[in-house]
Amino acid sequence: MYSYEMGALLVCPECAHEWNPAEDKESGEKEKVIKDSAGNILADGDDVTIIKDMKVKGSSNTLKVGTKVRNIRLVNGPGDHDIDAKVDGFGPMNLKSSIVKKA
Repeated sequence: MYSYEMGALLVCPECAHEWNPAEDKESGEKEKVIKDSAGNILADGDDVTIIKDMKVKGSSNTLKVGTKVRNIRLVNGPGDHDIDAKVDGFGPMNLKSSIVKKA
């Protein structure tokens, strides 16, 4: 999910896949609307709060209820993880929209 621009193309540094984002929009594909647990529509740059405690894989710490996550990015991540964000004290991680609420 860390693509970079190379001319008019976007390139994935992990698999070297190249694509033209303009063609994606022209193909008529409808963009997926991502909603939080309360049904509010989320957008890039929104601030959200965590609504339930969750264990973080690879860490002995727990992500607590009420933790504020700032400046999210909506992505098509692994499984149903559709939010990419940096969480204070944990670093970058993918989150599910079903466990957050728009702040």
